[in-house]
Amino acid sequence: MLLMRFMRKLILFFVALGACVTSYAQTKSGSNSSYYPLFGPLTFYHSVAQKHLSFTDAQNDEELSNEVSAALMRVYLNRPDLVRFSENEMDASGLLREDLEKPIQQQVAILDEANDSLPEALPEQEAPMEVVVEKPHFWKYLVDGSLQFMQNYVSDNWYKGGESNYAVVGALTLEANYDNKSRWKWDNKLEMKLGLQTSPSDTVNKFKPNEDLIRYTGKVGLQAVRRWYYALQVLAYTQFMPGLRSNNKSVFSDFMSPFTLNVGLGMDYKVETLNKRLTGTVNISPLGLDYRYVDRENLAKSFGIRVDEGHLHSKVDFGSTLTASLEWKFNDVIWWKTRLYVFTSYHRVQAEWENTFTLRVSKFITANLFLYPRFDDANNRDEKLGYWQFKEYSSLGFAFKL
Repeated sequence: MLLMRFMRKLILFFVALGACVTSYAQTKSGSNSSYYPLFGPLTFYHSVAQKHLSFTDAQNDEELSNEVSAALMRVYLNRPDLVRFSENEMDASGLLREDLEKPIQQQVAILDEANDSLPEALPEQEAPMEVVVEKPHFWKYLVDGSLQFMQNYVSDNWYKGGESNYAVVGALTLEANYDNKSRWKWDNKLEMKLGLQTSPSDTVNKFKPNEDLIRYTGKVGLQAVRRWYYALQVLAYTQFMPGLRSNNKSVFSDFMSPFTLNVGLGMDYKVETLNKRLTGTVNISPLGLDYRYVDRENLAKSFGIRVDEGHLHSKVDFGSTLTASLEWKFNDVIWWKTRLYVFTSYHRVQAEWENTFTLRVSKFITANLFLYPRFDDANNRDEKLGYWQFKEYSSLGFAFKL
């Protein structure tokens, strides 16, 4: 039963569609256009209701017209919600004009005059194209310098000599770091410090160095995962001038006396945390070689070289190395730089922990507090401090960074 209803509705749909096409063709040819309601919005027509509700036989002789009326009546009765307009509303909107035989042409004289006043189009020219290929910048450079005036404290057994006093220190740090943003990096850092002091209690030496350092740190790294790198690290350091003590003409250290070269193979971790306020690197080298050379033979024993075993100027140790270099910016005014270096041959231990607290007074003026504990059991043991050594100074001076 449902199938027969569906087939009947489908036949009525095609009949109505044929009626639409026929009506449209007749309308174009000027014939009867009584089927135009099928082309507009669904409307309630009075004539359709009169055909089906009249007591007299008001059916039209045209079969197609009767079928269209019957289809519209079914819609009125079954789906009145689809009927949007009535015939009264259609009449109120106006009638169709039947006196028009040709399309209406709009007058565009003003536009024509405007088009006539436009300049002729310029001939197309190929604009020259210049392709610029910029070379990527894999290198980053840094220059950091300062000139500080300070109050200095040095323990009596400091391994390079020195005396507590007032002094001036100049420092310069140069960095050239390569990072191809892929897997390789190569960091180079050269630190130079030289400080001179005068002491009223010293009647032998007019000037003495109280801060003396030449140190190179180089690392070649191949990225392993995220911030971890397989790394080869090289440390080399010595000093500029002879190291002296008050009222003593003896030289306790000198250029290349000692000279230390440390080569380590291990892993390097890139630190970047606390919203990038704590940055730096931590290097762990389980395989490390420590080479120590003393040019002055009379100083060899002071730096752990066993002269009685036939080593006159140098000594080689194998062990492990830990190096950490960090900078923590508490805010834009105060920050802390620290460097920790530990080497052990499992027979001796050398540890250095440098701490610099900086207070920025103005753009070019800073105040520094430097704390430097050191442990080296290869040196002679002191009666008070044992193998520990300590250095401290506070300073105020000029600083710049490029």
